[in-house]
Amino acid sequence: MPRLATPSRDALDPAQQVVWDRIASGARGGVGGPFTALISSAELCARVEQLGVFIRYDCSVPMRLREIAILCVGQHWKAAYEWYAHAPIAAKQGVPEAVIAAIGRGAAEIPFEAEADRVVVGFVRELLRAGQVGDEAYRAAVALLGEKGTVELTGLVGYYSLLAMQLNVFQVAPPPPFEAPWG
Repeated sequence: MPRLATPSRDALDPAQQVVWDRIASGARGGVGGPFTALISSAELCARVEQLGVFIRYDCSVPMRLREIAILCVGQHWKAAYEWYAHAPIAAKQGVPEAVIAAIGRGAAEIPFEAEADRVVVGFVRELLRAGQVGDEAYRAAVALLGEKGTVELTGLVGYYSLLAMQLNVFQVAPPPPFEAPWG
């Protein structure tokens, strides 16, 4: 049960309505998930949403790799809504179901078909686990994505971690009968 009621637009103050309208008319096509909690702070919601537009739609990391990274973040933080929202996108981007399932279980062994997938999963998992990455993971990410892409991948991990924390603290759950792969 969510800790905050999903607001209706009409119940919001004018500043919240401006942010709501911007989100609803943008690429997301509506206000849902973490934004149902974030809208309680119009300024925070606006800034998070602006960062999210760049991270999700405009950064230089290829979309397939972005979605793999998002799944790693969702699994790490056990953010069921994040997984619910992004596992289907990862599948549409061609990420094999076996890879998606293994990430969801937190498996150490993942049946990668693409080296780029392995590099991203290794980088993201190491960053989430240790709060930093070693030279090997860093060099592999830079070789794959360049410096700019590695900076943006790191930003993506931070952004989706922020969303995961909002989802988890405010218990924003996916609709039933969805069940997260980690149980």
